Amino acid sequence: MQTPCSDYRETKGLIYFARMLDKIRLNAQGRLAPGYFLGVEDPTFFDARCTRFLGVDYDELAARTLQGGSDEEILAWCFSRGKTPGQEEIEIWNAFISKRGWRDGGSADLQAAKERLGWADRGDIQTWVDLHDAEEGRAPR
Repeated sequence: MQTPCSDYRETKGLIYFARMLDKIRLNAQGRLAPGYFLGVEDPTFFDARCTRFLGVDYDELAARTLQGGSDEEILAWCFSRGKTPGQEEIEIWNAFISKRGWRDGGSADLQAAKERLGWADRGDIQTWVDLHDAEEGRAPR
């Protein structure tokens, strides 16, 4: 089993996109470690938020991802199908994703997740991205 890349990996300046594709690929190969959320069944999942941001259908994106190609090529496909965000929109997206769970509507759920993991007192985990990194053996930023 394998964990996906960090949320911080950028594709044409956009964070999280590479992680979503990594999860799609690993899942299709039967190598995604258990417990990962895939898809858009919950509108608060990062996959759902990312596909809405790009204006593409998740299932179509998953199918395109499994056809092959680099993350950059697949993001270009998204831009041709959905919307192409400008630099400021990407900056806002990156700030939202990298700070989700810190003093916002996701804070209570993040704290509950930390408690389930026995990490309630870990001050270095302040966002969902921090939690993902910690769970996967990377030091939170």
